[in-house]
Amino acid sequence: MLTLGTQSPEFSLPDKDDNLIRLSDFQGKWVVLYFYPKDNTSGCTTEAIQFSKELDSFAQLNAVVIGISPDSCASHKKFADKQNLTVMLLSDTEKKVLEQYGVWQLKKMYGREYYGVVRTTYLINPEGKIVNIWEKVKVAGHVETVLAKIRELS
Repeated sequence: MLTLGTQSPEFSLPDKDDNLIRLSDFQGKWVVLYFYPKDNTSGCTTEAIQFSKELDSFAQLNAVVIGISPDSCASHKKFADKQNLTVMLLSDTEKKVLEQYGVWQLKKMYGREYYGVVRTTYLINPEGKIVNIWEKVKVAGHVETVLAKIRELS
C-alpha cells in the first residue's frame, strides 16, 4: 500500500474506447483514483453512478475522477452504456496498476480465498502527491466524503 505524502506512481491504461490515458495527463488537477472490483455488480454500479452524477462538482474543484478495475475495455464500454456513466473507466486486465497501488489483495468469502480488488480510493493533489487514502470503502456517502476532503484541502 502506498502512503500519504508519497508521489503517486505514473501509469498508462486504456479507457472504454481504447484510448491510452496517463496519470500525468492530469498534472495540475486533483485526481480521485478509485479502484473497484467488477463492472455491473451492485456496489460498483452504485459507486460509478454516484461519481458520474457529481462530475460537475468535481470539475468545479479542478478535479477529475478515474475508476480502475481489472475488467476489459469492452466490459467498461457495455457498463458505461448500460448505466449512462460519464465517469472515466480504465482497464487494468494485467493488474499491474492494481498491484502498484496495493489494491489487488487476497480476499475471503464463504471460506474461499481468492485474489481480487479491495475497493479503495486515492486522492492525489495537483502536485501528484497522495494526500488521502480510503481503504475498504463503503459506497454509501463515499462520493460526498471525497468532495468534502477536496474542499477542505483546496
